[in-house]
Amino acid sequence: MNFFDKLNRNILQNQSLLFVGLDPNPEMMPVRYESEELITGLEKWLQFIIAETADFVCAYKPTLGFYEALGIPGLELLYKTLAAIPAHIPVILDAKHSDLNTSTIFARTLFTEWQVDAITLSPYTGQDHVAPFLVYQGKAVFILCCTSNPGAEALQQYPTDEAPLYLQVVKESKTWGTPEQLGLEVGTTNPEVLALIRAVAPERIIMARSIWAEGQNLKQILEAGLNTNGDGLLIPVPQDMLGNTQLSEEVQSLRAEINQLKTEIIYENSTCSVWFPDVCLLNQHPQQDLILQLYDIDCIMFGSFVQASGAIFPYYIDLRKIISNPQVFNQVLTAYEDILKNLTFDRLAGIPYGSLPTATGLALRLHCPMIFPRKEVKAHGTRRVIEGNFHPGETVVVVDDILISGKSVMEGAGKLESAGLNVNDIVVFIDHEQGVRDKLQQNGYCSHAVLTISEITNTLYQAGRISEEQFLAFTES
Repeated sequence: MNFFDKLNRNILQNQSLLFVGLDPNPEMMPVRYESEELITGLEKWLQFIIAETADFVCAYKPTLGFYEALGIPGLELLYKTLAAIPAHIPVILDAKHSDLNTSTIFARTLFTEWQVDAITLSPYTGQDHVAPFLVYQGKAVFILCCTSNPGAEALQQYPTDEAPLYLQVVKESKTWGTPEQLGLEVGTTNPEVLALIRAVAPERIIMARSIWAEGQNLKQILEAGLNTNGDGLLIPVPQDMLGNTQLSEEVQSLRAEINQLKTEIIYENSTCSVWFPDVCLLNQHPQQDLILQLYDIDCIMFGSFVQASGAIFPYYIDLRKIISNPQVFNQVLTAYEDILKNLTFDRLAGIPYGSLPTATGLALRLHCPMIFPRKEVKAHGTRRVIEGNFHPGETVVVVDDILISGKSVMEGAGKLESAGLNVNDIVVFIDHEQGVRDKLQQNGYCSHAVLTISEITNTLYQAGRISEEQFLAFTES
């Protein structure tokens, strides 16, 4: 079972979004354990926390730095603490690891020897740093996006409040791993910061930190951070609560308060068109996460662009960039696959050149033979029009990237048919909605699209990624 399945199972089983930090901080150790030798006292305290909370939380989060600060006895304490956590409860090691040179060996140690389920990482060294942690099947990482300490604002809010660095971290880190591999760690006392991150990353698990400021409104935090299903947000048990002798009762009370607020929020927004603040997430497109990522890596651009036909569009789509972003490419293939699995065919064919990487990936995924019609026939060698092995009479599904005029895809289908193959279905990623589907239907083809250009622009506008002016330029074109 992967980390997020394990986490979600515990959220449902314990009806809790709460996680507990298991931090052997001598300064926070309750007085009742001070008569013990330091390590012994800390161990008894941590064991008490686990025993009191295991039925009421969804995850535990030991902070590595506290154990390291205690030397070898501290690392031994970490092993004992990890062993005491029930196996069905996921463990997130709070390491904020950021050293590129030690990433590979550290990932192997914590995932294979320590058997933790997830780790927190700092993003500054980029995808190269995160990749060694993502090769372990079923494990996950949480990328630190922002912190609540005032001294960090000069960096995290740079260059402007409207386009701060922490949001760029969110956008970039989403291309490093799937929602099942990568979550976000957000330290803030400001619900608006949390809401902005949720709008950019609607499908990601957010682990909140530092939310218990004096006078903080828990409901505002939940409104800002919960996803459309009323979850996707992990809430920390307050650190000062962990020393109380009635810990179990207090955690249950906090859990009940959160669940009550969740119910109120879901009810209030069930008939409301606005989700806090000014971002509607209730009717989001099922591919919203993918659309936002395509926009973030400049596969979707807005401006004034001349198309191959000579027409001027207020936008430009360049899907060739997805092959350089494996995580996005993987999501694109999944979206195609959801359509293809409902069609009947013997082989699939990509249209040169843009869709050939996609067709290759789909052939591997579906264990289906691939062919492709040449764009031009070589004047030497076999002079074949169709590359790959096939038998006349077989049915071929055609895969292309973008449907604008339909010229290239119909030419490709025609070449396949001239070789005795049958083409019934054409599957594209984006339909520009220029009336081409009707033209294809008139020629005997049934077209299918993962997305339409209007779905893309509506999603980007609702998510606040494009301006009203850009949105209106599209609708008027």
